[in-house]
Amino acid sequence: MTRNTWPRDRYTGPGGGLHTGPGGGLYTGTSGGASTYTGGGLSTYTGGGLSTYTGGGLSTYTGGGLSTYTGGGLSTYTGGGLSTYTGGGLSTYAGGGLYTGACTTPYRSNIPPIHIFIPKLRELGYDWAADILAEAHELEL
Repeated sequence: MTRNTWPRDRYTGPGGGLHTGPGGGLYTGTSGGASTYTGGGLSTYTGGGLSTYTGGGLSTYTGGGLSTYTGGGLSTYTGGGLSTYTGGGLSTYAGGGLYTGACTTPYRSNIPPIHIFIPKLRELGYDWAADILAEAHELEL
């Protein structure tokens, strides 16, 4: 199983989820968090952020971006995308998805960039999750 991850926190500096340079979550280069190439955050191929295959950002299997199980993108358990605990996607602490500062271990996920993920959730009928994420990220999507 291929499961790539990219920084998905709110930090705009180097290595942050909102950084467009190499290593950032919005980097469009090869294997970048916003790359459409194989292994990228906007790739539909195995391991990509828009992939529905095991390990992909739109997979419902364990660890997938649409999984509600531990570690999944829609999980409320520790480390999950909807978790408010340290290391979770909705945590504001260092290592969390809503953290805005520099961090040695930023929150990483296999989902596509949040501004792409929220509309995709709505398209797939996950309005409840899209509402939670849009509010948390202060996005009107």
